[in-house]
Amino acid sequence: MNVHFIQHEDFEAPGAYLQWAVSRQHKTSFSRVYQNETLPQDSVTIDLLVIMGGPQSPDSSPQEYPYYDAPAEIALIKQCIYAGKAVIGVCLGAQLIGEALGTTYEPSPEKEIGVFAIQLTEDGLQDKKIQHFGKSLAVGHWHNDMPGLSAGSQVLATSAGCPRQIVKYNDLVYGFQCHMELNAEVVELLIKAEKDLLHKSQAHRFVQTPDQIRSYDYTEMNYKLFQFLDHLEATYRYKKK
Repeated sequence: MNVHFIQHEDFEAPGAYLQWAVSRQHKTSFSRVYQNETLPQDSVTIDLLVIMGGPQSPDSSPQEYPYYDAPAEIALIKQCIYAGKAVIGVCLGAQLIGEALGTTYEPSPEKEIGVFAIQLTEDGLQDKKIQHFGKSLAVGHWHNDMPGLSAGSQVLATSAGCPRQIVKYNDLVYGFQCHMELNAEVVELLIKAEKDLLHKSQAHRFVQTPDQIRSYDYTEMNYKLFQFLDHLEATYRYKKK
């Protein structure tokens, strides 16, 4: 498979998503937009598009982030979806998928930063790609917003702080508001980039301290993510036949 990553900031690194792609010997390519790298002109060379998170919102302006072109990303996502490619959005990426399908992102009821459990819905427990997560799974979080819901989309997982943690848009298109890609390296990048994290942990009930976030073993959530990605790849290959 050809896996293309859109990365908005150096600290919003693909982590376990990239580890999976490398371990499965897939070809990888990047649009590091924070380095002014361009997006692919079309979806032809892409099998799996992974859109990472960032401090931006789908409606952030060029004045705020001169290197960030949300309409161009949305157009590429839309093209990939309608071409039958596999698409995964993480955090901001999930919100951009929703926008590509005609929905609007919304503020999450709670800010979440750290490791908290998600709970699978009935749809989630029946979804063959994620049912191995079990009823509850501790995963990473680093967000203020959540993706919109399009006609026919399904919420597969929720949390105490956010009702839209995993959204299935179709068999090949998934939005993850949560961050299952986190590992020790990515966590350090995020902590360094987050201003006043210790103060925020005192002001918000779903924000942890740097030490709490560092102390977590991310191995299980990464392994569960790998299994999801294997299932997604199998579905993509089957549909391509």
